[in-house]
Amino acid sequence: MKRKIEKLQEAIKKSDLDEKEKSEALEHIRQWYIQDKAEGIIGEELKKRLLAISAKIEPILAELGFL
Repeated sequence: MKRKIEKLQEAIKKSDLDEKEKSEALEHIRQWYIQDKAEGIIGEELKKRLLAISAKIEPILAELGFL
């Protein structure tokens, strides 16, 4: 992913866009990259927590007939 972002940034820098447009486009890319990284981290943490909870409530769900 990071390599793709770098290629995109280079393409923008070499483009015919004016400096303001280049700056805005590069800022959007930085924001997307940061957001994507944050979502990945949050997703992994959520998965870990759900797995921990699942192990604890599985016997209860089985007892209630849900599993």
